[in-house]
Amino acid sequence: MPEFTHQGHEKKEFVRKMFDDISPSYDFLNHFLSLGIDIYWRKRFIQKLEIKDDYSILDVACGTGDVGFEILTNHSVSITGIDLSPKMVKLAHEKAQKKNMENITFIEGDAENLPLDNNSVDCLTISYGFRNISNYESALTEFYRVLKPGGKLGILEFSKPKSKIIGIIFKLYFHHILPRIASFFSRSDAYRYLPESVDFFPSRHDICRKIIYSGFQRAEIHDLTFGISTIFLGFKDGK
Repeated sequence: MPEFTHQGHEKKEFVRKMFDDISPSYDFLNHFLSLGIDIYWRKRFIQKLEIKDDYSILDVACGTGDVGFEILTNHSVSITGIDLSPKMVKLAHEKAQKKNMENITFIEGDAENLPLDNNSVDCLTISYGFRNISNYESALTEFYRVLKPGGKLGILEFSKPKSKIIGIIFKLYFHHILPRIASFFSRSDAYRYLPESVDFFPSRHDICRKIIYSGFQRAEIHDLTFGISTIFLGFKDGK
């Protein structure tokens, strides 16, 4: 039996409060618990997006803004970060000020009801946040709506490793070791929710099907590090 709810309004409210609560230790734990490999995953994710200068980018579930900041180190673009957690948005804004980053703004908002016009962004990114959405289909419909014709969707998310050996090691670490270490620094149930949310996340091909059913012309899958993380790309028709 699952400990947590993985769909609907109850999930959305849990996620909002959970990320508010863990926001002070979020960046530290991301890097510490992943042994820094999360930085590599984000870099590979951004490379796959093939971003061009002057793009307008929406970073959904932006957290404290790391994807947006990484994009701006190599590209002259405008970025809006949006997150359900007001405390995450506040931290992202403070980080942008400290880094003297321009062309990036952060707002509080819901992936299933984006406060943007139709056909208004060239690229939409969401890294390790899609799993936390309460209704995947509603969010993907919104992602398609706000992307310009020819626009690109990029989702970076945890997956179940394809290798049985890696899968056993991953499950041991994710389910038993990671939550215990994290509990010393942050809200303990947040890091019990993390592995359970990966267990209940749809398969790679189910996610691709959802992307296509939402209107995208095609979808791609790119696995990272034995399939522990996966990049999903969705392409909107240029017409």
